[in-house]
Amino acid sequence: MASAASNGSQPLAQNAQGTTQHIPCYGIIPARYASSRFPGKPLAEILGKPMFWHVYTRASQCPHMTRVVLATDDERIARAAEAHGVDYVMTRPDHASGTDRVYEAACALGVEEHAVVVNIQGDEPALNPMMLTELVSPFMHDASVQVSTLAQSISSADAASPDIVKVVPSANGDALYFSRAAIPFCREGEPARGYSGHIGLYAFRLGALRRFTELPPSSLEQTEKLEQLRLLENNIPIRVVATAHKTHGVDRPEDISIILNMLRETAR
Repeated sequence: MASAASNGSQPLAQNAQGTTQHIPCYGIIPARYASSRFPGKPLAEILGKPMFWHVYTRASQCPHMTRVVLATDDERIARAAEAHGVDYVMTRPDHASGTDRVYEAACALGVEEHAVVVNIQGDEPALNPMMLTELVSPFMHDASVQVSTLAQSISSADAASPDIVKVVPSANGDALYFSRAAIPFCREGEPARGYSGHIGLYAFRLGALRRFTELPPSSLEQTEKLEQLRLLENNIPIRVVATAHKTHGVDRPEDISIILNMLRETAR
């Protein structure tokens, strides 16, 4: 394990007794070498650095992150992490999902029971650190929040794409449903409040993360191929936070050119 990287600022929240306490927030970046569409994706070079370095560096700029680590099962990624000064932990190779890998890493780090664990996708090299601040903010204001995620306004054309996951939130901000279909369905025109596209960043209280790993894949999860539906089917609410920040995941090698344009734009 590489040396720890820690920020000095931790978010504050009030507990049930009304007293203020620090809430540690751990950012964990799952990174596996195997990928059917893009083998070795975490090591893909972007502006002279591996992709995971960009994700780690940007996540570390969020002042609310107590610690950020890479979680990998591959020695090639581990060696590259050491070479670039990236904090990492080794995990098992047989995890069914990145969320399971994140939980193993959280256990290896000795994460506190009251801590928040942030699952940061390793293929988001243009991640805006402010998105992580937005992601953890519900935990500071509502003790009932167990899981949070992000969403942004999208066009009707994007809503029609099954590759873009949609979410419909309730009045209090908890997700009613996630789908690859265009939801809500509108019989005439477009929904009054438009469509919300899901951004695959999640923050969990440690207990909720543990519970996710203990539950078997659910029916809707297997139907839609969306693991967050496992939580909803088991009555674990997900708070949805709207963000105006844009990001773009890398699914295929051709996505690298889009990321380069985004990084150049933000560097201006």
